[in-house]
Amino acid sequence: MTESNYFKFSNAVIAIPLFAVLSIWTVYWFEIRFQVNFNDYGIYPRTINGIRGVVLSPFIHASAEHLYNNTIPLAILTASLVYFYRKIAYKVLLWGILISGFITWLIGRPSYHIGASGLIYVLVSFIFFKGIISKHYRLVALSLIVVFIYGSTLWYIFPVKDGISWEGHLGGFITGLFLAFVLKAPLPKLKKFDWEKEDYNEEDDEFLKHFDEHGNFIENIPQDSEEEEIKITYHYKKNPEDSGLE
Repeated sequence: MTESNYFKFSNAVIAIPLFAVLSIWTVYWFEIRFQVNFNDYGIYPRTINGIRGVVLSPFIHASAEHLYNNTIPLAILTASLVYFYRKIAYKVLLWGILISGFITWLIGRPSYHIGASGLIYVLVSFIFFKGIISKHYRLVALSLIVVFIYGSTLWYIFPVKDGISWEGHLGGFITGLFLAFVLKAPLPKLKKFDWEKEDYNEEDDEFLKHFDEHGNFIENIPQDSEEEEIKITYHYKKNPEDSGLE
């Protein structure tokens, strides 16, 4: 598979992030419009009712600020996932929600854990580690961009601030790391230069012929064979009007 076929823009790059953003905003709008509160449908650790939040909690947010803080990272990271890892994007999203939510259910404090931040940490962790593991220059570059933009959020996998589900963040980070090793993504074949091929011969390289044995540049390459003699033959055509002249 060539790079042009692998890194190919598709409608899913827009559709999936758009669906993710619209879904969390729609749920919040529904709460405001009908004066209801879905916090009770979040993850409440180690309870039977609380386990339903494993699936539902990413769609529930406590405030507009909470919702806004998750919207942009969710859109950007989901689009990056679909564009660069389109073959396994759905698996990452599905398993990311389930596994990170279950970890939160196991280790979380006795409180309702809500929000899409757990999934965001899944995406940050997966994209970073998968790019490093793949060693493909584009995916490594993506990993560096992600860690540059979201690297500071790593602190929030620890209990550094009240009111934040660090357990959900930690569960997402662990899940992303796990999926980066478990899920196999087909990678495009890197283009090999002539000098990287096994049958490469330095003597046939036109570029290297411009350098002598000491590494000095040779502007005019000496020709091994003598130049062929150019022979020019002229053909004269008689003018018909001159035929009547004496």
